[in-house]
Amino acid sequence: MSDTLAAASMTSRGHIWRAVVATSIGNALEWFDLVVYGFFAVVIAKLFFPAGNDAVSLLLTLGTFGVSFFMRPLGAIVIGAYADRAGRKAALTLSILLMMLGTAIIVVLPTYRQIGIAAPLILVLARLMQGFSAGGEFGSATAFLAEHVPHRRGFFASWQVASQGLTTVLAAVFGTVLTGTLTPDQLLAWGWRVPFAFGLLLGPIAYYIRSRVDESPEFLAAETTQSPLRDTFAGQKMRLLIAIGIVVLGTVATYLVLFMPTYGVKQLGLPPSVAFSAVVLTGLIQMIGSPIVGHWSDKIGRTGLMLASAALMLVLVYPAFAWLVARPSATTLIAVQIAMGVMVTGYFAALPGLLSEIFPVATRTTGLSLAYNIAVTIFGGFGPFIIAWLIRATGEKVAPSFYLMFAALVSLVALVAARRVLGFK
Repeated sequence: MSDTLAAASMTSRGHIWRAVVATSIGNALEWFDLVVYGFFAVVIAKLFFPAGNDAVSLLLTLGTFGVSFFMRPLGAIVIGAYADRAGRKAALTLSILLMMLGTAIIVVLPTYRQIGIAAPLILVLARLMQGFSAGGEFGSATAFLAEHVPHRRGFFASWQVASQGLTTVLAAVFGTVLTGTLTPDQLLAWGWRVPFAFGLLLGPIAYYIRSRVDESPEFLAAETTQSPLRDTFAGQKMRLLIAIGIVVLGTVATYLVLFMPTYGVKQLGLPPSVAFSAVVLTGLIQMIGSPIVGHWSDKIGRTGLMLASAALMLVLVYPAFAWLVARPSATTLIAVQIAMGVMVTGYFAALPGLLSEIFPVATRTTGLSLAYNIAVTIFGGFGPFIIAWLIRATGEKVAPSFYLMFAALVSLVALVAARRVLGFK
């Protein structure tokens, strides 16, 4: 190879990995703020929703977690269409600015005891802002990564999932350290705000990195449209429906993992530090395993890997929860979380690459954002609330497995449709 070609190759590789770093860091920080809220739901319930009944208070808090997801489809429409018109980079910088603003409100927000009913109302407003921001994040980040090296979409798009694994690790580490070192009074007084403040302080760094990265080559080379939303609904309704179905299992499994610390404390009586420690392992598996799964999806096809993972979750999740309920210990919880981490990563890490291929470049971010956020809003955002309600309504501590089994069935049907109707492997 000549010096010129070698230099060009190095420049290209440097550009690609700068894009991966910029997208992954920003995406991790955006999701960190969302995940932390779910992890500290029990504490937030006491401070902002003192209903006089712990179960009702927790349901209100988890409901607020879900309310923000109503804004996600709107964020998907607005920011997704903006990304298809103005570029992925512009959308990514906008989404992180909005997330920082919502997080800043939560960091300084007085509690119910200090300002009364205004506290939960302002908290809902901040969560709505975060939901709008997150609505445009997945589609923009996935398209941005997938378009840099089209023949390796699976590998590079999987860094989107790896960054969410990093998010899970960071949030769980904060949960482990804070619940293990602070007294309950300290945690209620100020400890729960620490992870939100951490995310807020790192936000400007992520914004700076994103603002200096180059636009994706495939977007620059493609012909754009001024009506991506209309084009998506006019000619790609079947693709959109199949994509929504594929996302269902990924989002339910992900939010079930986020619910596990609350489940471990409330249903199994385990110490919070143990519950958070188990989630750290899940995040590590997702962070390390996602690029491996993404690489293999480029080699052997995406739907085969996802079908196998979905089938395993359908078959194994009920026995896993039954074992956990029968023997509620740190060892059992860790074993279940490791198994969940492997199965979720096998499914979720191949998902961004598949979704990016379902939609053409001109409407890719709009289609990606809509499919992902419609599924997340309906099935994922209220996942913790639905799971908590199922446990209370049925009296069965294994109830979370019912919801995941339902999601696995929906996504198995969608994957079969992707193979037979759209011709994906």
